[in-house]
Amino acid sequence: MASSSSPPFAAPLQEKYDVFLNFRGEDTRDNFTSFLHAALLRKKIETYMDYELEKGDDIEPALLEAIEKSKIAVVIFSKDYASSSWCLKELVHILGCRERHGQIVIPIFYGIDPSHVRKQQGTYALEGRQLKKRFKGNTDEVKNWRAALEEAANMCGFHDSSKIG
Repeated sequence: MASSSSPPFAAPLQEKYDVFLNFRGEDTRDNFTSFLHAALLRKKIETYMDYELEKGDDIEPALLEAIEKSKIAVVIFSKDYASSSWCLKELVHILGCRERHGQIVIPIFYGIDPSHVRKQQGTYALEGRQLKKRFKGNTDEVKNWRAALEEAANMCGFHDSSKIG
């Protein structure tokens, strides 16, 4: 039996990174995300960004492992974030790590109103014809994505309102 002072979750396995960056590359890789990554590294904060993938690696398992081995996940919501099934799969995994291991999750709303993410409006709408065309996928997975977007958008995070337009 666990003592009453035990945490309600297990620690991440073999922590390797301080921060995992989850982002839509086409939206923010060459601006906000690369600047954030460089700033974190200057402060000696070990940060995972997807260019660390080795040639020949299976992408999905490598990304999921990097998420699991991170203390903090920074989720950068941008205009077209929700058009990427990769981003959405990572988000679901990040929130699972938050629940199971107590991983800290920090949302950043870059050029997008948090209410669009929360209410899944505009480019965050994951329903109807648009959904079938974009994801041609499993409705259970889409339900998980929708729930993850709502959960993450309800977290306290950072919102750059100067980039909305």
